[in-house]
Amino acid sequence: MRSRQHQTSPSRQKRIKAKKLVLYFYPKDSTPGCTVEAGEFRDHIDAFNQANALVVGVSRDNLRSHENFRQKLGLPFELVADTEEKLCTIFNVIKMKNMYGKQVRGVDRSTFLFDSKGVLQKEWRGIKVTGHVAEVLTAAKAMS
Repeated sequence: MRSRQHQTSPSRQKRIKAKKLVLYFYPKDSTPGCTVEAGEFRDHIDAFNQANALVVGVSRDNLRSHENFRQKLGLPFELVADTEEKLCTIFNVIKMKNMYGKQVRGVDRSTFLFDSKGVLQKEWRGIKVTGHVAEVLTAAKAMS
């Protein structure tokens, strides 16, 4: 697996460290629920920016899939390609799911909100897309 490394300037690193982090895990690029969820984060990105919160999406899809998904939806935030399930394992979001009567391993739609010091403040697991982004935004705004 090849991965792209981004060079981040010290000033950009400082700006990133001073932000809250919304880390959301989703099952798969370009599927109906994931498209709606990503679109809602996109549509609320100005409000997340005003709340000093960085939004990052994570799925097991590869970089090419993420690039296509970002371009297709005009997503203004980063997507992490967790093809080896390292982040998924750390955050315990891999679950057995029933798909067409067959048990398969899949990502349990989940979101984690960290404060500007990197401390986890709130988590949502097994969420439904409708209304979720607004709930995360409310929580991000409420954090000092």
